[in-house]
Amino acid sequence: MLSGLRPKPAPIPWPAVVRAGVALAAPLAVGLALDRPAYGALASMGALYGVISDTADAYRLRILHIAVPQLFGALGVTVGTLVFGHGWLAVAALTLVALVSGMISSIGAVASVSGLLLLLTAVVGAGLKMPDPWWLAPLLLACGGLFVLALSLLGWPFRGRVAERTAVADAYRACADLLESAAREDGDYDAKRQAVTEALNTAYDLVLARRARDTGRRSPLVRLLSQLNVLIPLVEAAPAAHLRRHPLPDEIPAVVRELARAVEEGRVDGADVDLPAPGTLSERAVDVALRHAASVVHKTDPDPYNVDDRLGRPAALGVRIRRAGRDVLLSESSWRYGLRLALCIGLAQSLVSVIDVPRSYWVALTVTFVLKPDFGSVFSRGVLRALGTAGGLVVAAAVLSQVPRGWWDVPVILVLAACIPAVSAKSYGFQTAAITPVILLLSDVLNHEGVALVVPRLVDSLMGCAIALIAGYLLWPESWHTRIGDRLADAVEDTADYLTYAFGPADGLTAAQTETRTAANQAERVRRRRMLYRDLSVVRTEFQRALAEPPPTGTRAAAWWPLVVALERIIDATTAARVRVNYGAPPPGADEIADAERQLRELATRVRSSVVLVDVRKEWSVKEDEGVLAPLRRELLSAQAITSQRR
Repeated sequence: MLSGLRPKPAPIPWPAVVRAGVALAAPLAVGLALDRPAYGALASMGALYGVISDTADAYRLRILHIAVPQLFGALGVTVGTLVFGHGWLAVAALTLVALVSGMISSIGAVASVSGLLLLLTAVVGAGLKMPDPWWLAPLLLACGGLFVLALSLLGWPFRGRVAERTAVADAYRACADLLESAAREDGDYDAKRQAVTEALNTAYDLVLARRARDTGRRSPLVRLLSQLNVLIPLVEAAPAAHLRRHPLPDEIPAVVRELARAVEEGRVDGADVDLPAPGTLSERAVDVALRHAASVVHKTDPDPYNVDDRLGRPAALGVRIRRAGRDVLLSESSWRYGLRLALCIGLAQSLVSVIDVPRSYWVALTVTFVLKPDFGSVFSRGVLRALGTAGGLVVAAAVLSQVPRGWWDVPVILVLAACIPAVSAKSYGFQTAAITPVILLLSDVLNHEGVALVVPRLVDSLMGCAIALIAGYLLWPESWHTRIGDRLADAVEDTADYLTYAFGPADGLTAAQTETRTAANQAERVRRRRMLYRDLSVVRTEFQRALAEPPPTGTRAAAWWPLVVALERIIDATTAARVRVNYGAPPPGADEIADAERQLRELATRVRSSVVLVDVRKEWSVKEDEGVLAPLRRELLSAQAITSQRR
């Protein structure tokens, strides 16, 4: 539960460290030089929001991650400024803003940060007196955020596609590690497969985000996407090699790593690959996939085999906006989260309206940061927020008591701001401890309360954490059980769908028609398999969130882990069966396919209806332990044995 107190091993992002220090210190210095320190402090606050939002690697994505949330932040502070000092009107306005903020947070990463800044700046605007006229505060905040964006884009002319090339190359390296671990007895294969899934997800997210707006056939993005797409058959061949229980020759992962270097360096002058002759169907699948990948990586044509967009591109922006709006308005989860957040913000604002709490905006501010289920466990974040705030207040007390107000604030902000990206990746508690003194120092520039800010901030933080934990966590039944079972059941049902699609009947078709159908369906099979592994990524994320919850939720979550691993092996076995059929193995019969599908759907039904694992063992109607589906039957029996262990 308190694992966030232990820093995770993460490299220090030195460019982000320098950027954060300059982005927050420079506006404050300009404000002091112009004898408008409050203006500089507001611009620095906007820069702080930009630093928090700057989480993307690719430059085009940085524009979205920083600029879009800044627009919502400007809107939020405008609403807050207009209702400042209006009592219950401010309570109603912030409650409504919280509802909207919570609902749009369910759309995606950019929308989540946008919703956070919308509510955060509205709370600050309603709690702090902003300089007149009303439009000045949002303008200054936006300028600070855009300053961070400008600093982030300085390297674009020189490193415009480095992030995308590196992501694709990392996917090749992860695949090399997977092939190297195939059939070895060190038990490392499952971890390598997870690493491949994460690397592919990252690479596709980066490349497709840019490809959606770049339709040129000669675009370098076409090359990157085609290089990424031809990696999929190689990844699919890995389970077949693994199930054969015989290590692949060392030359195979070595060639894949050489392709990774070629992708990262943008080289197209590679020599022909030198591979040993394949001896089995699985080795032949790896050999064919690897030679095809090498030909695409080394050819000068960006898309020599027309594999660009095999997995599809995002829909047009207008279509995606309409879909997102429909999902938000009709989604039960978005309304549920929006209502939870609105309830907590309404309670926080009502409480500070009834009780005399100095600078009361910090209570709702704490609720805003803590009550973000898409950022992790609410319970864990509440505890870590309280502890991180306490640690940050110790630093803030030392700074406010010892550092004279004025120009000395600039170097102090420079150092403190640089610490934010340095520790943010290590844990939420450390991030809170780094952000707290920065906010307090900037607040002191606005209200000149000095060290007197420290104790009220601690009390406000504890009040906000209590509201979030009680009204946003304990009072909601969904907080007391994990959704891992539902997520797993979805993945099992998708696996059943994939199985029936991959081995769909071809009765009544000629050989030519069958070949045409196979080629036409290959891309759809690839898409479905990628979705399966994305489902598993969601399951793993939910699993990590649930483990951070207190008992009994965390204890029950741990019991699901063997089934998560078993499901991954089921998907691998299904993929391996399809690969073996592609390279000459006899296809399974209709009875085998129907039997496997029935077992999968029964497993999904029982898992979905269970709070704890229950017995779902069934007898197979097909007894043969031969054929391409034999490994799938064995993995299903293992999964059923796991679910029979009552907790």
